[in-house]
Amino acid sequence: MREIGAITTMNTFDMLGDDERSNWVRLRTLVILRWIAIAGQIFAIAGSMLFFDLRIELGLAAATVSTSIVANLLSTFLYPRNRRLTEREASLMLLFDVLQLGLLLYITGGLNNPFAVLLLAPVTIAATVLHLRSTILLGVVAILLVSILSFFSLPLQNAAGFVLRLPTLFLFGFWLALVTSIAFLSIYARQVTTEIHSMQDALVATQMALAREQKLTDLGGVVAATAHELGTPLATITLVASELMDELTDHDGLQEDAALIREQAHRCRDILHSMGQMGKEDRHLLRALIQAVVLEAAEPHMARGKQVEISARHNGSGTPKQPTVNRGPEMVHGLRNLIQNAVDFAQEKVLIDISWNQEAITVRIVDDGFGFPQSMIGMIGDPFMRRRRRTSQSNRPGYEGMGLGLFIAKTLLERSGAVLTFANGGGQEGGLGAIVVVEWPRASIEFLNDEGLGENAHMQF
Repeated sequence: MREIGAITTMNTFDMLGDDERSNWVRLRTLVILRWIAIAGQIFAIAGSMLFFDLRIELGLAAATVSTSIVANLLSTFLYPRNRRLTEREASLMLLFDVLQLGLLLYITGGLNNPFAVLLLAPVTIAATVLHLRSTILLGVVAILLVSILSFFSLPLQNAAGFVLRLPTLFLFGFWLALVTSIAFLSIYARQVTTEIHSMQDALVATQMALAREQKLTDLGGVVAATAHELGTPLATITLVASELMDELTDHDGLQEDAALIREQAHRCRDILHSMGQMGKEDRHLLRALIQAVVLEAAEPHMARGKQVEISARHNGSGTPKQPTVNRGPEMVHGLRNLIQNAVDFAQEKVLIDISWNQEAITVRIVDDGFGFPQSMIGMIGDPFMRRRRRTSQSNRPGYEGMGLGLFIAKTLLERSGAVLTFANGGGQEGGLGAIVVVEWPRASIEFLNDEGLGENAHMQF
């Protein structure tokens, strides 16, 4: 069940990829941004003519701005307000904005117009919401427009007919600054957005993993309750069937039916008994010895061809009695992911050392593999790490590591109050590979009530 659940989690996560993100942009968002741009264009044209006495081809400028107004009105009336744009639709809208602004700049002096810097806006938006191919297309178109505008444009004149033109050196510098800004801002915005999306996807996967573990815990409680509640009716059925067998000694056929009823009741008893053993009592679901929690986390990976050894010891001050901890699904699932990672990369053996003192409870997981890539130790715990050491990856056939398992483990365990440390122990020749140390302040997870865990009540018939 655990393996199937993990596959389901990853398959669900895979559906939240780039293809879905391209539909995250609402038409209304781009329409509002375009209205703001239109208002700014109108204000800039009117202000330059009224306050600075600049001569602008007003008819061409008004026609260019009107195209954006018509496009916005059509978008508003033809489509619902909450429409999500596809990749192609969003690309076309931003491409239209770039071309419209480029034409308006051509009418108003080209790169001699300081508002040419606004060409950066559509490209930056594309870098945050569109795929890489669409972003590159918008960037190339913007750079071509900037290059054309540096040579060709209608002259920008004042009231006296004097042409306002930047010196050649300043014009070249402005062109170079725009081209550099388009490239830099696109890369910067895309990198930041990709990191944000990766973290959001990883957090979704973490929440799904935690919810799945909680469901397993709840299922155990339901199983235990079912076994307890059905015990009395089954005992009654068994008793009645036995009495019928005694009274039907002269009716062989009916006596056989009564015997079959008793046999099936005994079978139900055995099934419920085993289910009750697996489900345990609610108190056990809420708290257990730290070694029992670690053993539960390691159990799915104990029979995968690697030797997994678990040891527990008192270390230093405080009582030597093994602490009982509040068992949470985030603790079990987080430790399970760490143990799975160790088993995946181990050569032969994984050592899990549990220790405690008066202040802290520590779980140390060590494998005899190649260890973490030295260049990646500082990044462990970040989701979607793509670089892997070839030797390590070859020991993990059929698995493309993304760092998601370690991210989930780190997030869940830190949620329970733990501090995680990742290190290497000297490599394969040194006998130690990767080392993961999980340490909780004892007060954050220990259960201090002395009433004990209790034992499962055996069903008697």
